[in-house]
Amino acid sequence: MVRHSPYIPLVWAKLVGAAERGVPHTTMGWEVYPESIYHMLKQFSGYKNAPRLLITENGAAFPDELINGRVPDAARQAFLRACIAQVLRAQREGVPVDGYFAWSFTDNFEWAEGYHQRFGLVRVDYDTQQRTIKDSGHWYGDLLGAKRYELSSLTLA
Repeated sequence: MVRHSPYIPLVWAKLVGAAERGVPHTTMGWEVYPESIYHMLKQFSGYKNAPRLLITENGAAFPDELINGRVPDAARQAFLRACIAQVLRAQREGVPVDGYFAWSFTDNFEWAEGYHQRFGLVRVDYDTQQRTIKDSGHWYGDLLGAKRYELSSLTLA
């Protein structure tokens, strides 16, 4: 989102972040808007001679903490659930989507943020290197193991 700004010559616009607009956002300040993946898939599939589509990275950094051997990360799980629902929506409307990969399997080094932001389905304790599957990782594993995906069960509600 942008708004008019006389302080940036030639462009005359300023980015308006998600927090400033009061909409859901990640710890990186990125807006949580799962419908965007649907709109992009629809747009790309509409191009002449469009190839089959594969989503290779989709994820979000949210605060998570190891508590009694678990990492409850409901926000990440809701994000993934909503994004996958939008992918399935596009697919059911005829968009040739061949796959979806969550970003990232483990917490890792992000070039701009170092080890501060956590995107993974598996939490990494950087001091001990211990790995703990987050609740979102368990959910994602259960989803991948399912024989059939029900769109109605993949919503934010």
